[in-house]
Amino acid sequence: MGWGGEAEIDRLPVDLLAHIFSLISCFKDLAQTSCVCRKWRQGVKESLARREKLSFAGWKMDDQSTTRLVVHAYSLKELDISRSRWDCQITDNGLHQLSLAKCVSNLSSISLWGITGITDRGVVELISRATALQHLNIGGTFITDDSLFAIADSCPHLKTIVLWGCRHVTECGLLVLVNKCHKLESINVWGMRVPLDCFSGLLTISPALQIQPKGLLLDVEEVVSVWPVF
Repeated sequence: MGWGGEAEIDRLPVDLLAHIFSLISCFKDLAQTSCVCRKWRQGVKESLARREKLSFAGWKMDDQSTTRLVVHAYSLKELDISRSRWDCQITDNGLHQLSLAKCVSNLSSISLWGITGITDRGVVELISRATALQHLNIGGTFITDDSLFAIADSCPHLKTIVLWGCRHVTECGLLVLVNKCHKLESINVWGMRVPLDCFSGLLTISPALQIQPKGLLLDVEEVVSVWPVF
C-alpha cells in the first residue's frame, strides 16, 4: 500500500496500465479487468487500441463480446475469429457490427475459418470495407459466389485465400476472383466441388498462381496445355 492507504498499482498512470494490460491474452480476464474501476477500464481500452493482432481462436465468443473488443482496436491489422473447440457463435449480425469498426479498412488479414453461422450477407458487408486485405481464410463456411464477387471487387491487394471445403462456390466465382485480384499468389481449393479444368483456367489467367493442395497440380498440369488462351 502507498501513502494514505492507496494501492501502488492505483498510482500508475493509465498509459503504463495499458502496457501491462496489453500482455493479457485471455479475453475473459481482460473483460474482468475492465470492470475493476474507471481507470482500469480506460487502461484496457488503450491497450486494445495498441494491438495489431487479435485472435479469438480457442475462445467461446459471440457477436457482442467480439465487437466490444474489436471496436477499440484502432491499430488492428490481423483479426482471427476462427471456430474453436468451444464453438463460435458469430453470426451475420456480428459481421455487420465488425464491419463498422474503424480498423476494418486497415486489416491485412482476416480468418473466418469454420464459422458456420455466417452467410454471404455478413461476409459481403465485412469484406466490402476491408479494402486493404491481403490474406483471407474463409474455409469451412457456406459462402457462395456472391462472397467471391465482393472479394474480387473490394480487395485488390489480396495475396492468399483459403476456400477449404467451400462447396457452394462454383467455377464462375473462382474465375472472377482470379481475373480481378491481380496480386493473388495462392489459393486453397481443397474439398471444393468444381471441375478439374477450372483450375487449368485459373493457371491460364495467372500462371504463377499457387493452387493448394500441391498434389492437385499433378492432375491440373495434364490438361493446362490444352486450355484455350484468349
